[in-house]
Amino acid sequence: MGRDTLKIPGPLGQRTRGRWRLALRRTLLPAARFAADVLPRLVDMGIAATLLLLTAPLVIGRGVASVAQTGQLFDFDALIGRYRVPIHRLRFAGHGPLRGLAVWFSVLKGDLAIVGPRPLPAAEAAMVPVSDAVRFTVRPGLVSPFGVKRQVGIAHVGESRLDRDFVYGQSLQGDLGLAARSLVTGVLGGGAARETPAVLNFFGIPILNTSMAEAVDWLMAASGPDGGARHGPQQLCFVNPDCLNIAWGDAGYRGALLAAERVLPDGIGIHIGCRMQGVALKENVNGTDLFPLLCAAAAEQGRSLFLLGARPGIAAAAAASMQQRYPRLRIAGTRDGYFDAAAEPAVIEQVNASGADILLVAFGAPRQDVWLHRHRAELLPAVRMGVGGLFDFYSGRIARAPVWLRELGLEWAFRLLQEPGRMWRRYVIGNPLFLYRVWRQAQAPQRFALPGPRQDGNAAAQGFEVASDT
Repeated sequence: MGRDTLKIPGPLGQRTRGRWRLALRRTLLPAARFAADVLPRLVDMGIAATLLLLTAPLVIGRGVASVAQTGQLFDFDALIGRYRVPIHRLRFAGHGPLRGLAVWFSVLKGDLAIVGPRPLPAAEAAMVPVSDAVRFTVRPGLVSPFGVKRQVGIAHVGESRLDRDFVYGQSLQGDLGLAARSLVTGVLGGGAARETPAVLNFFGIPILNTSMAEAVDWLMAASGPDGGARHGPQQLCFVNPDCLNIAWGDAGYRGALLAAERVLPDGIGIHIGCRMQGVALKENVNGTDLFPLLCAAAAEQGRSLFLLGARPGIAAAAAASMQQRYPRLRIAGTRDGYFDAAAEPAVIEQVNASGADILLVAFGAPRQDVWLHRHRAELLPAVRMGVGGLFDFYSGRIARAPVWLRELGLEWAFRLLQEPGRMWRRYVIGNPLFLYRVWRQAQAPQRFALPGPRQDGNAAAQGFEVASDT
């Protein structure tokens, strides 16, 4: 009779399976981490060395000129690098072209990477919040995520947050993609500094040249307890090239835009149009990007929203989505946009009875802005704004373009692929037509002068006739 074996519950006394896997993992993990750190550095060094070799005659010539002009080869900017170590961003000394070629020596040395957070002066580095200090665990870069977004006017969430998200999600593939996109955004941005006027002029329509943060601050102030009483109802409109094409020949829509308290620029087409006029767009202040920022501010400051428009159920779904994201957000009510003229009084009564501070109307342009202008005196919310297809995006009915496409200024192409039957005329015909009209305005700006100061908040177009396309 064999001896009984005492079995102890659990792994104690039992042979652990998979020890070789654990040992292999312990061996390979440090190697993988080392490769993840070293490989991007090798890529940076390889690119920097290759560019310096390919441009060697220019580099040597520029160096000789610098020494001849100043007696020294390099100047530098003192900055803060990885782990908060002081670094130098080199440039050739003296004056003249090609001084920036010296920055590739900084990359070769390891002070800078090709892609990374923007290198900061010591004063700016000291102001980085502790929560975002992870940006200092990687080398600063010639190309930064904030810089790429700023070139096309979509850097709405702030540099520190973009840097933090970049570090946590960094990969070699992502770095190469960001560097490639920077070449396109550099062309879209135009490179040279241009005047940034307070008001843009497109076809005689004044468009406020503002930032996303300023727009949200204005919305909060205008919808506050004293905002409506002090200033009266405030209408906000967003315009993209398609809107401006419509306003070119639609007097009613044009009058609504001219009567609105604020008209904001939406889309890469406005950005390109500004370049054609020799001015700079401060930011692409589109309603889709503004909406979550508005909801966050409204939740914090106790403002309530009414969502009116889109297909049945879409406004309610968008409201539910944003309340899940911002639990303190107050949604005063929702209603779809499928009603006829006979039902308008009841819809207006529903909006007014809700006590909403801000009314968002998604009928599409120009209907939404004309409707708000027509019912200006009847509506009670302090701020009213037309938001186009915004509810479709935040309800999940329509997917929005990936961030990398937005950075390239190609969100319109994504929309065209989504709904070619509905969007082809707007983009395939409308975009070139808009740019042609901007060119015409640049040739004869006196024909497109902005209207004079309005006598009251409800004044419409004054003294302006749109030139015929013929």
